[in-house]
Amino acid sequence: MEHPVLDPNRLAMLRALGLPVAYVRRSLLSPHALAGLLPELPGWAVEAGAQAARAPVPTAPQARIQAPSPAPDSRPPKAMPTMPIEPQPRVVRPPLTGPRADQIAALDMDGLRAFTHDCRACKLGGLRHQAVFGVGHAQAQVMVVGEAPGAEEDRLGEPFVGAAGKLLDNMLRSVGLARSGDDPARTVFIANVIKCRPPGNRNPEVDEIAQCEPILKRQIELVRPRLLLALGRFAAQTMTGSQEPIGRLRQRVFDYQGIPVVVSYHPAYLLRSPLEKSKAWADLCFAQDTLASPRQAPATTAS
Repeated sequence: MEHPVLDPNRLAMLRALGLPVAYVRRSLLSPHALAGLLPELPGWAVEAGAQAARAPVPTAPQARIQAPSPAPDSRPPKAMPTMPIEPQPRVVRPPLTGPRADQIAALDMDGLRAFTHDCRACKLGGLRHQAVFGVGHAQAQVMVVGEAPGAEEDRLGEPFVGAAGKLLDNMLRSVGLARSGDDPARTVFIANVIKCRPPGNRNPEVDEIAQCEPILKRQIELVRPRLLLALGRFAAQTMTGSQEPIGRLRQRVFDYQGIPVVVSYHPAYLLRSPLEKSKAWADLCFAQDTLASPRQAPATTAS
């Protein structure tokens, strides 16, 4: 039975992540709705801010939660704080220069797509079925960056398909986004760091990254998103320039070419590790806050 105070899209996301309906943003509920929701969720507290936490809820029959009344000295809520962009030790990579980079930098989106499909600059070009360029709105406000195509992506030519793709679609839908549509505020652009599938889904090698990164950089320049959401360890480390694990990169704002970057777990990892799904939900909330928040001047830029 659908709960009357929850949006069906958010319920779909929570079910897809395997989370209880307690993982709903407190800001979405009125005090009256919140009071009616909590007694149905023993053992959990409604998520506050970008994090969800466990908290006991009275279960005795006589215990009832009343809608909170304003305290006599209550003050107006504080304005949302500015999200700082953190300076980090960065991985030093060769500058993206040379005839190939210059050629890519002059292409529009259609030309870049054709260039990518014809590319044979590294050995992956001779092993793939087809290059996976990306999908979505060409002026999307949010750009999702994955790692590299898998077997299904290589076969279909589209990023994030199969079970992981369905989970990603549910995650995006829960925050009002989709991979297709006409509204740049509600339609994301999805791309991978690497455009061709590495054999056996191994990690990309240095020369493969060197050939593909100018394409991703040009995609970002053409889309001009307001937020980059990097999913998976390899994508997160590429976009942040840090070698730290995702657990240490989460819930922080980084910078890539003047655009804020937020990282989270790859949907395929969430399917293998369902206990981490609550963290992915918190990361989506954090990404929403980052997108809505004024930003400080970039502290550092990934090369």
